[in-house]
Amino acid sequence: MSYTLIHNANECKYEYHIDGAVAYITYDDQNGNMHLTHTIVPDELSGKGLAKTLLEDVLQQIKIDNKKAVAQCSYIIKYLEKHPEASHLFV
Repeated sequence: MSYTLIHNANECKYEYHIDGAVAYITYDDQNGNMHLTHTIVPDELSGKGLAKTLLEDVLQQIKIDNKKAVAQCSYIIKYLEKHPEASHLFV
C-alpha cells in the first residue's frame, strides 16, 4: 500500500494522513542536516509496518532535497542498525 507523504513545514513534520489519523516524523532542520526527533504512529494504525514506510519515504525526500538525516529518535536509530545500506543518507 502506498501513502502520500505530506511535508508540514509549519510544524516541522513529515506526515501520512490515513483514515482520519496522522502518522508523522518530526524534525529540526539545522543547516540542511535534518535531525529526525520523533516517529509517531497512532495506535489505530500500528502493526502495519507504517513507521518503516514513513521513514523510508522521509529519507527519500531528504535525499531529493540534497540534505542529510541525523537519527535522534530511538526507532530511527534501530532502523539504521538493521539497514546499514541506508547509512549514506545520514550524517
